[in-house]
Amino acid sequence: MRVEALEKFWVDKARYDNAEKLYYEKLSDIDGIKVEPCANTEVLSRLAALEATTKEYQGIFQTILSRVSQLENQLSSNKVNSTAPVSNADANAKVSAKADDDDDDVDLFGSDSDEEDEEHARIREERLTKYAEKKATKTAIIAKSSILLDVKPWDDEIDLKVMEAEIRKITLDGLLWGASKFVPVAFGIQKVVISCVVEDEKVSIDWLTEEIEKIEELVQSVDIAAFNKI
Repeated sequence: MRVEALEKFWVDKARYDNAEKLYYEKLSDIDGIKVEPCANTEVLSRLAALEATTKEYQGIFQTILSRVSQLENQLSSNKVNSTAPVSNADANAKVSAKADDDDDDVDLFGSDSDEEDEEHARIREERLTKYAEKKATKTAIIAKSSILLDVKPWDDEIDLKVMEAEIRKITLDGLLWGASKFVPVAFGIQKVVISCVVEDEKVSIDWLTEEIEKIEELVQSVDIAAFNKI
């Protein structure tokens, strides 16, 4: 049993370990980058895949560079052609074409454009005249406002009927007085609430209130209770 065990003993293990180390060092030398030996096969597989991907990208990059170079050469060729001098034949052809265009502008039948311009002017004048007549006969819209005024007396001794009569004496073109009523205020004092319709262009609200306040022996104040456009 002892002799058999000695026969199976691995006397060259150190040499085999050194060979394995050299093998992994060779695998780890990628593009001149030295990587420490590693016994992990998964890491080595990833490094090999990375090397293959790098070579693939290098090929794509070279293809792109070649395509860009071709495009540059094509653009340079087109630029040279565009700056090339025009031959006499081409110049003569362009002059002939321009002359043909000028001939097309000539009215061979000699149509009288002055008569057409006079006709257009006459039609335009007729339309303007009709428009002016229609605008003159159109009824203008008169802007009006409906106003409700609160007119307060000085005390309860003021005769409101007399005060109302004095207010209605204020007249002006565009002013039309309406209904009125007496409304209690406080402490037995009443006020006159009176309505009117005014034409905005003819009667000013400020003017109307100032005229009512001029009845100072009867009127204490004037307030606008309501104002509506008609």
